[in-house]
Amino acid sequence: MATTLKGPGVYLAQFAGDTAPFDSWAAITRWAGQKGFKGVQIPSWDARIFDLQRAAESKTYCDEVAGVARENGVAITELGTHLQGQLVAVHPAYDEAFDSFAPDAVKGNPAARKAWAVAQMLLSAKASLNLGLTSNVSFPGALAWPYLYPWPQRPAGLIDTAFDELARRWRPILDAFDEANCHVCFELHPGEDLFDGTTFEMFLDKVDQHPRCCINYDPSHFVLQQLDYLAFIDIYHSRIKALHIKDAEFRPTGRQGVYSGYAPWVDRAGRFRSLGDGQVDFGAIFSKMARHNYPGWAVLEWECCLKHPEDGAAEGAAFIRDHIIRVTDKAFDDFAGAKPDPAQLRRMLGL
Repeated sequence: MATTLKGPGVYLAQFAGDTAPFDSWAAITRWAGQKGFKGVQIPSWDARIFDLQRAAESKTYCDEVAGVARENGVAITELGTHLQGQLVAVHPAYDEAFDSFAPDAVKGNPAARKAWAVAQMLLSAKASLNLGLTSNVSFPGALAWPYLYPWPQRPAGLIDTAFDELARRWRPILDAFDEANCHVCFELHPGEDLFDGTTFEMFLDKVDQHPRCCINYDPSHFVLQQLDYLAFIDIYHSRIKALHIKDAEFRPTGRQGVYSGYAPWVDRAGRFRSLGDGQVDFGAIFSKMARHNYPGWAVLEWECCLKHPEDGAAEGAAFIRDHIIRVTDKAFDDFAGAKPDPAQLRRMLGL
């Protein structure tokens, strides 16, 4: 059966803040509706707009949250658990940097931080069930990332050992999401051990092809890696259960390429851009999603080093709306068809 994807949605992580209208659930969902969005993706760690613990424990609270959103013209698309998922696996080189994602009580204590992150993911599974959501967008974390480039030479078994451990940590989380009838959709992203199709397949094998191990497709990260983001959809469409719409550009120079020389975002060869300002072929992406009957939401994740976020949001809602393909339920040449006649079919084949 042909399926038209839903949208436009917007990830609220880049917009939630301490000033109105971004400092409360009622205000930010009203803002999203007024901008033209039909759905919102919730950053589950941001207590200014959402209480994850309460959502996991109270269906009544979840009904109230969904009701406020509905009154403002938007639905909840997914919970985002990027920060908690990141902390499920952290290489010691990044301990201090990633401590900023954790509550004060576990900072400086990697074991306690990991336990907190796992508990948060389990709460997110319960909250997703209470909200009636079928996908959750997250990061997997990373143990092997410092060894991305094969110099110095990696000792045999290093990457395999890292992925064994990553799978061991995530398996019970995936099982909890299975019980909640919800997919974990990893955003394949540099800085994570799952950053492209090859690494996703490695992890998928380690978790025995777990049915809840899925993908949050975001073409911008693939442009910056110079990966064929359209072929990716054809290969992995059955595992794509969430969709971030984000633009990017890659303009190498005589001085820098993919690694971009430690430059700040505005000076990098690869940069995230507002929708329509980069190089992503969204017409082709939406066509492929329609071809493969993607049933979920198309969600704007606004990240741009140049444009103001309010402008990016307003333009992004219209951009996504205009790209959504309402799929057809009939063939364009049906008018020329005839009722099948078994005898005629045999005559046409000379049988």
